[in-house]
Amino acid sequence: MTLPDSRPWAAARVDAAQATIAPLAARHTAAVRPRLARVLEAFAAERVGVQHFGSVSGYGHGDQGREVLDRVLARVLQAEAAAVRLQFVSGTHAIAAALYGVLRPGDRLLALTGRPYDTLEEVIGIRGSGQGSLAEFGITYDELQLTSDGLVDEDGITAALSVPTRLVLIQRSCGYSWRPSLRIAQIERLVARVKALQPGCDVFVDNCYGELVEDREPTAVGADLIAGSLIKNLGGTIAPTGGYVAGRAELVEQACCRLTAPGIGSEGGTSFDLNRLLFQGLFLAPQMVAEALISAELVAQVFSDLGFAVNPRPGGLRSDVIQAVRLGDPERLKTVCRAFQASSPVGSYLDPVPAPMPGYASELVMAGGSFIDGSTSEFSADGPLREPYVLYVQGGTHHSHAAIALERALQALQQGALLPAKT
Repeated sequence: MTLPDSRPWAAARVDAAQATIAPLAARHTAAVRPRLARVLEAFAAERVGVQHFGSVSGYGHGDQGREVLDRVLARVLQAEAAAVRLQFVSGTHAIAAALYGVLRPGDRLLALTGRPYDTLEEVIGIRGSGQGSLAEFGITYDELQLTSDGLVDEDGITAALSVPTRLVLIQRSCGYSWRPSLRIAQIERLVARVKALQPGCDVFVDNCYGELVEDREPTAVGADLIAGSLIKNLGGTIAPTGGYVAGRAELVEQACCRLTAPGIGSEGGTSFDLNRLLFQGLFLAPQMVAEALISAELVAQVFSDLGFAVNPRPGGLRSDVIQAVRLGDPERLKTVCRAFQASSPVGSYLDPVPAPMPGYASELVMAGGSFIDGSTSEFSADGPLREPYVLYVQGGTHHSHAAIALERALQALQQGALLPAKT
């Protein structure tokens, strides 16, 4: 039996969605200018020159390029200080360094945004044992459950902070949960509430996927410390690895003391002569973030038009580059990831099959044929193989890439009879 050619239908669907989101794409493109202006102002203020592209070997003491990049990023993130380090292997590593750096035995950590992202569960001690989690070091952990609508329970904050708390954790992005990502205005309100209830309690924001999406960062609205990955937004799709912490200078230093050692802190860590890529990636970041946002709008529109629940909804307010699609079926999830992988520039011949991943509780299916391994900013999709089988799409160096991948995904879904009946 010969299946009908689904390419015209799939292309028409994607083209129609692109026409629908055109005003949103124009809005994201217009937002590049002020954010790029902020980056350029930071470069100019710190007098960035070609001499900052090199680095020193060994311990990394006196790495001038690294030190200038730290100051540039602090300005971009509207923070007192920042530390950009290639030695951070992931955003989770940067976040863990921040938590271990600030917290001490007997302290209490409170998450205001419900259960944190999967990879932090073993860091905190919610899952696993014998690896030196925060719980094993005597740090108490509590979390404020989200409301039935997936929102922060702001009415419950007073009770949650009725006991002494050293650090409050806010996860800006939705992670692997079906909730709205937090806007900067919401983070500002939460920070103010925490400070009013416990002035000595610091606020830490997991800023992954959110950098340069809005005009302000959490550190501009009172957050004491933030952290994230360089192979997400700020690396501009060309940073080869790394992460960052930013915020109050003493807290940044404490995080660096966990990355290196007490007494060394931010003074160590060579940049392996890769500073140029980090500077250039930061310069490209506003444009790459805009393309990722346009790609997310396109994914939302295409799947919404097919009758799938999406988060955020088309045209909804965004605070990160992640687009979630509730596919409701494991075969749909695997089919879309296969189509996206086949549309990748690297490893298009690979078949993404569900498999265990370090730090995750469930098997994951991941499509990410990127030039930099794990660089979700280049365009990727993944999801845990568990109900309700939600696909999480992020990144996109150009929204045309997302359009090609979506067309192939729709073809595969139609040919596999995996689309909703009314499509």
